[in-house]
Amino acid sequence: MMDRTDEHDEPCIFSVDVEDWFHILQIPGAPDLAEWDRLPSRVEMDFLRLLDLFDETGTHVTCFFLCWVAERFPRLVREAVARGHEIASHGYAHRLVFEQSSNDFLGDIRRAKAILEDLAGESVKGYRSPGFSATSRTDWFFECLVEAGYEYDSSIFPAKRTHGGMLNARREPHLVTTQSGSILEFPVSVANLAGQPVCFFGGGYLRLFPYSWIRRAAEQVIASGRPVIFYVHPREIDPDHPRLKMSLGRRFKSYVNLRTTEQKIVNIASEFPLTTFREFIEWRTHRFRATASLNMEAQS
Repeated sequence: MMDRTDEHDEPCIFSVDVEDWFHILQIPGAPDLAEWDRLPSRVEMDFLRLLDLFDETGTHVTCFFLCWVAERFPRLVREAVARGHEIASHGYAHRLVFEQSSNDFLGDIRRAKAILEDLAGESVKGYRSPGFSATSRTDWFFECLVEAGYEYDSSIFPAKRTHGGMLNARREPHLVTTQSGSILEFPVSVANLAGQPVCFFGGGYLRLFPYSWIRRAAEQVIASGRPVIFYVHPREIDPDHPRLKMSLGRRFKSYVNLRTTEQKIVNIASEFPLTTFREFIEWRTHRFRATASLNMEAQS
């Protein structure tokens, strides 16, 4: 867990997208919302194992709950809060942003925020879209988030991606201003590989790359002044979870190296100071105020 009193150790952020094994996007025959209740769930077992792993490594993380999961397993939300983790929103129905109207999207994220706040007993400040699916086509995306009361987002993927992706987007955390107000954006972390932006830090990318590559890429991001944002899904520490029918390419991306995820989480926690989005924002605000105060004293 990050020591927030250390002013010189730039923290990284670790996050979990709390979904079940059948919440994989854009594959033919993927079960829809009406079918989810009839499928055997693994998320409770897998998420509790992740929480134990974070306890063992002394790590606090941000949990982006798919609200359908939170409603079905409210214990998981309460358990995460009790262990010191941040609760954030992954929406309700796990629909890609660019497949929704602005009104549908706003309704989904408002519903999710209200339910999660009721379960967690605390304010939900952050959002992450399913599949990082905010794109240049969804120019209403940030406006809706501000209207729904969110304070930060982590949905922009500044590289090529099957669903979503904004190749020329800014890579560093930044403020986005809308007509309704402002919101902090934390883009998914990417590093340069052969001149191209590549994500090494979550999902299939984290599972595919050797840990030595992940470490070097993280060091590159940190050297540029950005925090590394790591992310996993509960199913990624469960090699025995059921498989969905999909193409060979998607099957490889979805299921490659599942047995390596747990050790990679341990390695990351042992080598990088990790925290939640909420604590990172507080840490940065504290550091900014301290620096401003020192500058004012020097000028007086």
